[in-house]
This record gives sequence, C-alpha cells and structure tokens, in this order.
Amino acid sequence: MSRFLFVVPPLVGHINPTVGVAAELTARGHRVAWASADPGLVRRLAGDEALVFPCAGPVLTGEDGVRPPELRGPEALKFLWERFLVPLAEAMAPGVRAAIGEFGPDVVVADQQAFAGGLVAERLRVPWATSSTTSAEFTFADALAGMPKVADWLDALLHDLRGRIGDPSGTADPRFSPHLVLAFSTPELAGSGAGAGSGAAGEVGAGAGDRIRWIGPSMATRPASADFPWTWLDPARATVLVTLGTANTDVGARFLAECHDALRCRADRVQAVIVDPANVLGAHADRDDKDILIRSSVPQLPLLERVDAVVCHAGHNTVCETLWHGVPLVVAPIRDDQPVVAGQVVDAGAGIRVRFGRVTAPRLGAAVDAVLHEPGYRVAAERIRTTFRAAGGARAAATHLEELAIGAPSKEAP
Repeated sequence: MSRFLFVVPPLVGHINPTVGVAAELTARGHRVAWASADPGLVRRLAGDEALVFPCAGPVLTGEDGVRPPELRGPEALKFLWERFLVPLAEAMAPGVRAAIGEFGPDVVVADQQAFAGGLVAERLRVPWATSSTTSAEFTFADALAGMPKVADWLDALLHDLRGRIGDPSGTADPRFSPHLVLAFSTPELAGSGAGAGSGAAGEVGAGAGDRIRWIGPSMATRPASADFPWTWLDPARATVLVTLGTANTDVGARFLAECHDALRCRADRVQAVIVDPANVLGAHADRDDKDILIRSSVPQLPLLERVDAVVCHAGHNTVCETLWHGVPLVVAPIRDDQPVVAGQVVDAGAGIRVRFGRVTAPRLGAAVDAVLHEPGYRVAAERIRTTFRAAGGARAAATHLEELAIGAPSKEAP
C-alpha cells in the first residue's frame, strides 16, 4: 500500500474537500497523514485519530494579518500573497520537510494555497498532486493578461519563494502540479476553457489542462451539530439558507440585515435560516421566531437536502455543495475567487448575482423570488448536480492518486 501526505493551510474551506479523499484512501488500505499549521482544526474536520504533523504558521502581529474589508482587486491580491500566502509557505516549509522525512510519503497532496507542499516536494523529488479547492485559479491567467505588471510581480514573488524554500532550479508553479491537479468541480460549472491555456510565461495555471482531473465535489461526513431544531422547518413553505461562509464575518452585517428584511417580507411563503457566527445581527431579530431562524452555525450538508434556495458569498465550497443538491443560488461575491465563481454560477444558469456592498432588501427579495419560482434556475442546478455526481468525487480522486503513486519514481533528495 502507499502513503499520502496532505499539506493544507489552516482554512476550513481548503481542508473539507480533502477529508473525503483521505477517508477513501484509508478505506482502500493506504496510510494517510497531514501537515498543517493548525493540527487541531485538521483533527476536528478529519477525525481525532488523524495523524497530523505540526507546522509553524506565520507570525502576524497587530493588524498585519487582518485584511481591510474595503480592499478589492489587485490590492486585495497583493495583501493576500504578501501578508498570508508567502509567510504561510515559509513558516510551514520546515514542518513539511520534517513530515516528509518521517512519514516517507509516496505522494504529497498539496493544497493550491499551501505552497510549501509543492515546493518542498519538488526539492525532495517526491511526486506531488495539487488539491485545487477552487477552480477560479484556472482562469486567473485571463485576468492577468490585462495586468502585465501584476503578472510580473507574481512571477517574481514565486521565483524568490522557490529560491528560499524549494529547488532553485525547479520550474513548477506550486499551485499546479506537473503530475496531477485534482479539481473539485466539473467543466459544466467551471467553463470548458478552464485550465486550457498555452503555458506561456506569466500565465498562471495555463497549460494545466492535460493534467487536470475534474472530480467534482468531495462530500464527506462532518461533525454533527446536535442542536439544530429540525422540527422548526415548515414543509408548507420554501426554505432559504443564507450564509457567508467561515471567513467573512467581518464584513457581513449590512448584507445579512438586508437579507433578513427581504425574507421577513416573504414570511407567508418563505422561511429562512441565517448563519450569523459573529452575531452581527444583534438585536435586529428574534433568533427563534417561526419565520427566520438565526444560528451561529448549522449542519450545512444535511440542511442543503431540505432547502429550496441558497443566498451566499459565492465561496467555492458553498456553491459546489449547494449545486451537488441541485439547489439554485443567489450569489453576492465579496473578494478573492468569489467573483469568478459567481460568474460561473450565472453562466451555468444556476443562479443570480447581486452586488454584496450595494444590494437592497427589495433587490434581494426579487432575486430570491426568481430562483425559487422561475424553473430554469433549478433545471440548470440539477444539470450541474448530475455532472457532479457522475464525476466520481473522493473515489475518483483516490484512484488518480493511486495511479500517481504506482508510477512514482524512486525518491532521492538532492
């Protein structure tokens, strides 16, 4: 049997898709371990028995690690790379190297934002696969084509990072393995041209098409939430879930308030579950009334089986989990890859996009009415669901990783 080391950032949305893959590999008799800057988070998501090699995380003080909510576009990208992704890679690299030395993996599975995984594996001559938890990266080259200075800056940043923690003579982009890229989506959502670039210098992710394997979402059992009041759901009304994911609690107050008002006006025919982890709604609403249920967290996968529409930030995991259940969306992207994912939803016909910072309750209400009552949105969502379920998910990912391990050359560190 083979050994697989998953290198993941301390981000729920990047760990969750790999949990099912790791479980499938384990069920097939392989050994699995993790390397992460947050071992506790990995164990909470993957199980207490998970073997996790600890890595350091970036040392951030004061406001260094707090991204101003108003940052957008190139400035947001610059902050993400300089304040989080590059420091995370440098901090994790010694731990990843130690984990590879102790665990002896046949394959490293590196998240596309855990750059240390790919760079250290390349340096140690260990075959590695990319865990691509958002398909937006595959179209990033198109966005950079009109920003040559940003593309050059990004190339220089990666070159310098490789010189510090990887193989200075290496050439692989740490977000796109030269061996295997596992994409947790399908072309029917991501777009048929995703990842099919020419590979010219500076085109991030271009030319990756021949090694991308579209496996669809990896759905795995998650820790149960025992306190959700399932009997509250009213089968006589449509149910709408409103969520901004786990990383946007700092900017959601106005948007959630508008959602609350829009859905309150439709209480005769719609009930809503609003996820409010930071209690930004405060006294805005009664948290236990019969029309709107507000909770700090919800059991999202079981709940998606019972809802009729989702209003969200266009986070890749939330979108894919929603479409896995054939449910249409109203998407309000905030930053990072979310505008790209929102565009995918709209292009696929599975939802409506609204402006996060400016949308009003009437506009939100109209969008919710449309996805609930105009059948085309649900038909498109169900079409994506069919492609997702046919793609194979965790089982397909495990098979691709097994094939990479079988074909792996002998490992010999320089």
